[in-house]
Amino acid sequence: MAERAALEELVKLQGERVRGLKQQKASAELIEEEVGKLLKLKAQLGPDESKQKFVLKTPKGTRDYSPRQMAVREKVFDVIIRCFKRHGAEVIDTPVFELKETLTGKYGEDSKLIYDLKDQGGELLSLRYDLTVPFARYLAMNKLTNIKRYHIAKVYRRDNPAMTRGRYREFYQCDFDIAGNFDPMIPDAECLKIMCEILSSLQIGDFLVKVNDRRILDGMFAICGVSDSKFRTICSSVDKLDKVSWEEVKNEMVGEKGLAPEVADRIGDYVQQHGGVSLVEQLLQDPKLSQNKQALEGLGDLKLLFEYLTLFGIDDKISFDLSLARGLDYYTGVIYEAVLLQTPAQAGEEPLGVGSVAAGGRYDGLVGMFDPKGRKVPCVGLSIGVERIFSIVEQRLEVLEEKVRTTETQVLVASAQKKLLEERLKLVSELWDAGIKAELLYKKNPKLLNQLQYCEEAGIPLVAIIGEQELKDGVIKLRSVTSREEVNVRREDLVEEIKRRTGQPLCIC
Repeated sequence: MAERAALEELVKLQGERVRGLKQQKASAELIEEEVGKLLKLKAQLGPDESKQKFVLKTPKGTRDYSPRQMAVREKVFDVIIRCFKRHGAEVIDTPVFELKETLTGKYGEDSKLIYDLKDQGGELLSLRYDLTVPFARYLAMNKLTNIKRYHIAKVYRRDNPAMTRGRYREFYQCDFDIAGNFDPMIPDAECLKIMCEILSSLQIGDFLVKVNDRRILDGMFAICGVSDSKFRTICSSVDKLDKVSWEEVKNEMVGEKGLAPEVADRIGDYVQQHGGVSLVEQLLQDPKLSQNKQALEGLGDLKLLFEYLTLFGIDDKISFDLSLARGLDYYTGVIYEAVLLQTPAQAGEEPLGVGSVAAGGRYDGLVGMFDPKGRKVPCVGLSIGVERIFSIVEQRLEVLEEKVRTTETQVLVASAQKKLLEERLKLVSELWDAGIKAELLYKKNPKLLNQLQYCEEAGIPLVAIIGEQELKDGVIKLRSVTSREEVNVRREDLVEEIKRRTGQPLCIC
């Protein structure tokens, strides 16, 4: 340590010598010579490990949220939760990490994206990848066979983040699921109705919900000549058709996954089709597909689903799309995905999808994987992609330069003269006790102009002004910040008047 201190002193002295020579405008050769000595001394000194610079940043694929961003998130969550509750859902929560074996083998090729934790005293743990597998574990563990639940929580994926498109390593999922034995397609239709209600309420643009069925996919692959062992890997290739051309998908299936070109061509004839119930009816008459039992069951259920969707008034938002092949291993029946549409460049062109904002499907076998006796509990559900929705809403607000309130304060308690801090404290306490959202400035004698300015900046709609005359008269001057209109209100009537003006219920019954 003493040696290092001596070197540091030499570096300091040499640095001062170099600065002195520069001020004296010494010759370039002399300055260069002395700089060389300084650099040699610094090299001898080396880095001070105790003073290593610590880079303040969030981990890759994560972000902080400002009050403005959180205000936007809360509004989005409020729309989603109100819809879930409107449809009769209960809420649950599960641990952020699960036993590794709980998550293993449930996600197909995406299993590599699971975050594994270090051995914690004999338990191998992983951060949850989604909310569906923990829900299935919850059902099996508690022997539940019937529940309609929602769950909003963070999940973790070791993915390549694309944060501008709302793709992160830590992100929220908003899930709604119906578990239980019910008549076919009624719960499935309600899930699609919920998806459409939420996306319409959020007003983020036109959307389309693509629908398919894993049984139709599996039947289609079978009649096209795909071996059972290649079903899932071919599924993941087909699922890329919304992002890349058929030629690229075919090249991947043939070149990378060893599929015969003629088999790929047969698949191409099917997966490039999309439409409504008329396509379902057309495929029911398909000479090959109609001979496959699985595909026939799937097509029959889809026909029934479209009947219910018509009754719900959302059939115009739904497209039967044979290229939809969501990769998660646990889906067993109907699958669906909502995509936002961008306006076509030319009249007559089809709208293009600009990204998935919600997805889901039926998974009748997942709970049975956790049950010791393999008892199955049929489930169907949906997940809203809120991170992408947040990104869209934030971008829109920036473009519109729209002001977002970050607090819910209804009134600021202000004073017009000095030495009224005690009266302000008494009044704000009365308002808090009455359930009014109120603030005051943390100064003994704030200027009235500063108090009014604070209200304008924070979007607080009302100011309750105390003055000496108001105290004598037993009134409070209530001022509207936007209209600047002022009225005297009897102190005992102030709470009711604030509630009336801000639309708060007058009583909680």
